Amino acid sequence: MAGTLNKVMLIGNLGKDPETKRFEGGGILVRFPIATSESYNNREGQKVTLTEWHNIVVGRKGLAEVCEKYLKKGQKVFIEGRIRTRQWTDDQNQTRYSTEINADNMTMLGGPMDSTNTATSESSSNENTSDTPQHTPQQTSSSAQAAPTMTNFQNDGNEDDLPF
Repeated sequence: MAGTLNKVMLIGNLGKDPETKRFEGGGILVRFPIATSESYNNREGQKVTLTEWHNIVVGRKGLAEVCEKYLKKGQKVFIEGRIRTRQWTDDQNQTRYSTEINADNMTMLGGPMDSTNTATSESSSNENTSDTPQHTPQQTSSSAQAAPTMTNFQNDGNEDDLPF
């Protein structure tokens, strides 16, 4: 294999609400930690849980705005992105390193927002009504029609009508 690949896929829970930094010219950067856990039984039969913390950075404007608006501490999310390591010098002139996940995509999982969990840049143009909770993303009518769900799938019984 001649090429290389830097791809990360994580499912975890937010450790705190996202922190937002806005820049001149309209740029935005959102940061939040997520925790992933794995459990196993050790040799003595005791359950052991290992938790790993990941620093997520979202710099793509549409996705960052969705993260800022809808993500809250404790929510479960699916993150796709790349690993990046930053280096800087602190106040004591020590070299410091930070490993982060630069998110390309984010999907909210679980909870009361199950029907509209995928983050897209279209979400910033949504309309909220007074009887709709402000923390729930709303789909536009075009995206709601375009996204098929398993509940509206019907098999007409003609399984031999395959295109291949």
